[in-house]
Amino acid sequence: MEIFDYVIVGAGSAGSVLTHRLSQNSSTTICVLEAGPSDWYPYIHLPAGFIKTFYEPTVNWCYSQDPGAWTGGRRIYAPRGKTLGGSSSINGHIYNRGQRQDFDTWAQFGNRGWGYADVLPYFKRLERRIGDGDEVYRGRDGSLVVTDISWRHPLCEAFIAGAMELGIPRNADYNGTVQEGVAYAQTTIHKGRRVSAATAFLRPAMKRPNVEVRTHAHTTSIVFDGRKAIGVRYAKGGRGGATVEVRARREVILAAGAYNSPQLLQLSGVGSPSLLQSLGIPVHHALAGVGEGLQDHYAPRTVARVKNIKTINERVRGLELALEAIKWGFARRGILSLSPTLVYCFWHSGETAESSDLQLTFTPASYKEGEQGKLEDDPGMTVACWQQRPESRGYVRCRSSDPFEPPSIQTNYLAEEIDRRVLVAGMRLARRLLASAPLAPYYAYEDFPGPQAQTPDELLAAASKRAQTTFHPGCTCRMGPPSDPTTVVDDQLKVHGLEALRVVDASIMPRMISANLNASTMMIADKASDLITGQQPLPSAIVPDFMEAPRV
Repeated sequence: MEIFDYVIVGAGSAGSVLTHRLSQNSSTTICVLEAGPSDWYPYIHLPAGFIKTFYEPTVNWCYSQDPGAWTGGRRIYAPRGKTLGGSSSINGHIYNRGQRQDFDTWAQFGNRGWGYADVLPYFKRLERRIGDGDEVYRGRDGSLVVTDISWRHPLCEAFIAGAMELGIPRNADYNGTVQEGVAYAQTTIHKGRRVSAATAFLRPAMKRPNVEVRTHAHTTSIVFDGRKAIGVRYAKGGRGGATVEVRARREVILAAGAYNSPQLLQLSGVGSPSLLQSLGIPVHHALAGVGEGLQDHYAPRTVARVKNIKTINERVRGLELALEAIKWGFARRGILSLSPTLVYCFWHSGETAESSDLQLTFTPASYKEGEQGKLEDDPGMTVACWQQRPESRGYVRCRSSDPFEPPSIQTNYLAEEIDRRVLVAGMRLARRLLASAPLAPYYAYEDFPGPQAQTPDELLAAASKRAQTTFHPGCTCRMGPPSDPTTVVDDQLKVHGLEALRVVDASIMPRMISANLNASTMMIADKASDLITGQQPLPSAIVPDFMEAPRV
């Protein structure tokens, strides 16, 4: 039987960073198990290729959510990366850390060492920021390249000008002093190619002799000796493949993501006794919080038809697309080198006392109804909006004892009234932004939700019809003190009541953050590497006080 010091389940954003850090000690051996293939798929590395990876089952789990009360009976598509780099190999490339309040709230929940001043040094250590940024907040020497979008489109410029006319300030760096404001997006794209966690962290680690990465290795259960995790079993090649067991001298680390980490715990008998018993899974360790508390960002998209100018919609067909392909092939430039979202806007709904509680994105393109990632034929522009820190919570639960059956995913979008109020405010702000004076020369009419949707009920009905996930699931193995029955891991990321078992991914977030999750997931893994090896944590940052931007 093969034995390693650490067995890491999942080679995604967290698993890649963990492997990179832990393997720097040449005497430490690491086995990484990834259910999907290597990141060979060519569209992974082409930034605009996210449209292809979005539905590609060889590199994507292609999950779907269960219908909810506010999804209009729809099963919302929920892609997750299934390859080296995980979701960082199929996502929209956005680099967004979140606000200091997010992490200070984590600390207030009883998680020592997870306040903003504690985690900022890890964000900085990971990052190689190319572009403007205050050295207090930004890193220059890390492996993860973070760049600004250099491509400019008149619609983007007009959108930014319109936001400023509404009193929303332009922000030079939303990952710096304060998040609120409007700015071009920061991305993990460098020289026209995707920078995934695999290319930044895992690939360099794989050159070390103490690292073994196994692809097509679908982990089916954790192996325990009493309360101690001693290894895992996986199916070589997936369903029907030979069962292989690998052992861990020190720890088993789950880095499989907000859907798969709780599912694996449940399959291994760790979770709610009533759920496990109903599925015929023997209860090894009762832990009611496993899989509970799922949060995600729910985004309706306001779409306007465009006149007097070309949008991205027209540039992805025929000769236009061929010219863009040539441009990317020779210079790594053009629309094929872009993220799907070009401009970010953070502002206040007026419904909560929190700092900016709305996030809006702009792109000079529009997408077919019910087909995320597929561009329309007619010229269009889109503003998506979502509540940054929703209160509604759902769950991830096994459907059966079959490790190859996708879990039940219920996000319970908009279950809480405050979430509905904030979302309505966001939809109204999106409408105001698209109808602003700088966009008037290009604005033909509002296509969705349309002028007939005016009241809160009408806007919510429109959201129920077409709103989608923003692909930011978290909080299903929440971090917190063992006295809180809703939590799964402590502030060292150790599973409550068990030994030599940690969870290190977005599932440990106690509460949703006001950001896309990839940057913070890598930060969690970087900090976890010091916790695991017993290193002294990086010194807490000295963060200056700041003034919030004025409200309108």
